[in-house]
Amino acid sequence: MKVLVTGSSGLIGSEAVRYYDERGAEVIGVDNNMRAEFFGPDGDTTWNLHQLQEAVSDRFRHVSVDIRDRENLFKLFEEVRPDTIVHCAAQPSHDKAADIPLLDFEVNALGTVNLLEATRQYCKESPFLHMSTNKVYGDAPNELDLIELETRYDYGDPAYANGIAENFRIDQCLHSLFGASKLAADVAAQEYGRYFNMPVGIFRGGCLTGPAHSGVELHGFLAYLVKTAVTGGHYRIFGYKGKQVRDNIHSYDVLCAFDAFRDNPRPGEVYNLGGGRENSVSMLEAFARVEAITGEKIDYEYLDDNRSGDHICYISDLTKMHEHFPGWGITRSLDDIFDELVSAAQALAAST
Repeated sequence: MKVLVTGSSGLIGSEAVRYYDERGAEVIGVDNNMRAEFFGPDGDTTWNLHQLQEAVSDRFRHVSVDIRDRENLFKLFEEVRPDTIVHCAAQPSHDKAADIPLLDFEVNALGTVNLLEATRQYCKESPFLHMSTNKVYGDAPNELDLIELETRYDYGDPAYANGIAENFRIDQCLHSLFGASKLAADVAAQEYGRYFNMPVGIFRGGCLTGPAHSGVELHGFLAYLVKTAVTGGHYRIFGYKGKQVRDNIHSYDVLCAFDAFRDNPRPGEVYNLGGGRENSVSMLEAFARVEAITGEKIDYEYLDDNRSGDHICYISDLTKMHEHFPGWGITRSLDDIFDELVSAAQALAAST
């Protein structure tokens, strides 16, 4: 089996490399480390590439190809003709996109269409797994009836007890330019699946996390929070009284969801993919958890202005995932995630 992974040095991409390498696949990792261009040295993923190369078998091959480079991308697909495509490469920051709107759209939207078309031309029957985002819903979830509790916001309408489902509206709201470029990619992926009858799955991620995350202030909430706490850095909370809620899913559980789709694909199907209510946490609650594990208080400041278009409360409704893939479920709890992130951050701090 040949698996092509884009963004292979990032969080989900590197998990995909390990996951499929352990299952005996030949893995081709496509990553040109644009994260360093987006976020500077803190976003550089070279360290993760080196870890991958040391940890996985010699079946893994790293290729530094820009997904905007259609000519070389098509040459690679013609050569490899992968059995599975895991597309994780992206400009991932809600905030950064406003500084680089053209680059953001080229990477997120055009890059995705390049990959879909390369798949259609050279390996049309191969499952294509597209990592989308919950930001495709824009700030429309903020219009829901929300209740303010002591440490978090929550949904006041019982209809949303399980969170946001896939039929939630995606237009006529504020997305951020990142949300707009990812929405364009999301809809294009659906269209390739349905129009050309290709096995394309679209996964609208909640808060994706894990120890391989190069967290920065503009992207990677939990990883950046833990890194800041462990290294004694300064953290900034942006609005909503620190009660904004996210559901967190470990990168391993994301890959298990991908593999469930790969084994039973559907054309252009959309899934919300997060940790669900049990793995949801507010910023204030996350602070308390990290401080309890490390025994150290976090140095932070509160800013009244929230990030434009940011969600107040977002929890992924996993009902459709469970219905379509009854063998899939969350295996890493919130406690597991926090313990692993803190251990990884402490080990990294001790080695530098």
